[in-house]
Amino acid sequence: MPCTQTRAPSWRPFSQLAHPREVIRQFTPNWFAATMGTGVLALALHQVQLPGLDIVAEGLWWLAIGLFVLFCVLYGARWLMFFDEARRIFAHSTVSMFFGTIPMGLATILNGALVFGMARWGEAVVPWVEALWWLDVGLALLCGVAIPYLMFTRQEHSIDQMTAVWLLPVVAAEVAAASGGLLAPHLADAHQQFLVLITSYVMWAVSLPVAFSILTILMLRMALHKLPPANMAASSWLALGPIGTGALGMLVLGGDAPAVFAANGLGGLGEVARGLGLVAGVVLWGAGLWWLLTAVLITLRYMRQGMPFNLGWWGFTFPLGVYCLATLKLAAWLSLGFFSVFGLVLVVALALLWAVVASRTLRGAWRGELFVSPCIAQA
Repeated sequence: MPCTQTRAPSWRPFSQLAHPREVIRQFTPNWFAATMGTGVLALALHQVQLPGLDIVAEGLWWLAIGLFVLFCVLYGARWLMFFDEARRIFAHSTVSMFFGTIPMGLATILNGALVFGMARWGEAVVPWVEALWWLDVGLALLCGVAIPYLMFTRQEHSIDQMTAVWLLPVVAAEVAAASGGLLAPHLADAHQQFLVLITSYVMWAVSLPVAFSILTILMLRMALHKLPPANMAASSWLALGPIGTGALGMLVLGGDAPAVFAANGLGGLGEVARGLGLVAGVVLWGAGLWWLLTAVLITLRYMRQGMPFNLGWWGFTFPLGVYCLATLKLAAWLSLGFFSVFGLVLVVALALLWAVVASRTLRGAWRGELFVSPCIAQA
């Protein structure tokens, strides 16, 4: 009789996989997007400041840490156990973009450490956050340069196949910039504050102009070739990421600038930077509002046609999260009720989206159906 492959009963873990080691063999960086979405929700809930909500927020931060460590172990194991298959990612035109989720996931954890970690352990966490932030800067810069270089030299791309995932490796530098703005005030040495602040401005500049170049191409692509296929439905929200992060970064860095610049003999320039931060934050927030409304309309269209679930659904969470944080930051700066109310609405929407995506991810991970490496499938 011919030999047939049998699968485990559906109630058992990884029932859709031929063998449990396929979890490692099929593991891709896409999973780090779950860390990003979970971490940004923790930060957003902390901003609401309702009784008991901070406990939930800190729990989500710990969950983000656990997920990040687990994913690092699994992805590191893949490179050790299946090196030849793992390295195929560099030639893949889509999966390689998700390398950017690794430093972005780390950045959300570091931001949480400045909020939740300092509340528990005080200033002792700052040196650890600073050291890991410099690592994050290096990883973000590497992704932002190396992945586009691979696009130019090794990968196959066409305008009709383009999606907003092109933004992922580029935006990582911008996220590191916003994190640097949160870190700088906690450093004891004025020169270190200045170094982190200037590095953050540079990282912001490394990212945002390139991101807007990609967004320009993306608008042309959608006008000429219409929407991407349904399995890339969530990618329409990724455009909100660099805009929301750009606004948040300029507001945070602008808030730091007067004190940091004054401590380094540049007091007048600090006030200019603060003003520019506010103006840039408002302008970018407005640009983000257009993308937010457009993404909602696009998503409603996909919902009518059917949207298959995949890990790309985590793309709903982080872009909305950073835009939410930028909105709440503007509310604190301007004391305008509109931003406060709209920010609260965005937090609620973010929490609901996270709950839906997290529950479906947990179910898909239990079955094993989400462990699929396109790099292997196309070989």
